[in-house]
Amino acid sequence: MTSTPADSSPNQQQIKDWNGAIGERWTTNQDSLDRLLQTFADAALAAARLQPGERVLDIGCGCGATTLAAATQVAPGGLALGVDISAIMLDRARQRAAASGSAARFVEADASVTIPEGAPFDALISRFGVMFFADPTAAFANLLEALKPGGRLAFVCWRPAVENIWMTLALDAARPALPPLAPSVPDAPGPFAFARRERIASILDQAGFTAIEIAPLDTMITLAEAGTPAEAAAVAVTRSVQLGPLAAALREQPEHIRKAALALVQAKLETVATPAGIALPAATWIVTARRK
Repeated sequence: MTSTPADSSPNQQQIKDWNGAIGERWTTNQDSLDRLLQTFADAALAAARLQPGERVLDIGCGCGATTLAAATQVAPGGLALGVDISAIMLDRARQRAAASGSAARFVEADASVTIPEGAPFDALISRFGVMFFADPTAAFANLLEALKPGGRLAFVCWRPAVENIWMTLALDAARPALPPLAPSVPDAPGPFAFARRERIASILDQAGFTAIEIAPLDTMITLAEAGTPAEAAAVAVTRSVQLGPLAAALREQPEHIRKAALALVQAKLETVATPAGIALPAATWIVTARRK
């Protein structure tokens, strides 16, 4: 395996974040977050069209949900390897693999500068794990080298924030209680780095991929199941704090501001509750490409 020491990686801030509070939050809430994102994991795996005996690399695998699913699809005789920068999340992934008897394997590495042991792969997959590269064109050029000729890339990423009401509604409701938030930087590493179709196409083309296809996937994310409006909203508040821009906005706020902001979010979410719970629009891209 070729690798770059962690302290010389171009993704230092991401490594710090995902081995700190963000990684801890995702690991603690792994079960509920996996359920929340199941539709998108399924879509990425369907786009990859994995076959028994193939070798697949899961980029930004986190706590391992997509790697574990891929391991089932490439059995018997295949390899499913998950790579991530978060030691915390990889510990959970290994625990899950051991508990389920899965053959999935996991390695701590920066996929933007590393070609993991097991290359070349038949397929690269990712559930929201490729939007955090400091230099995405260089990262995908590196990943291209991990693929066999004719190998496939399939990933899911978020479209613009304005189309993802399930993430923005809570933050917008909380704003009156928060200090002014720094404006977002277009295309910066983060959840919405690949919001623009044309940017994805340009990055993959410059990195050397061919047969690039970018298709919209519109669905609903269920933040809370059935209950009274107050009960459903309370569950949805918790999930909004676990995942999405509200979590970042609240991270360093004192308790009185957090309390006031969450009260506003609770009140807003109660207004969108239905007898079936709270489900809000989510918008993603399903991206596929190949190596020549």
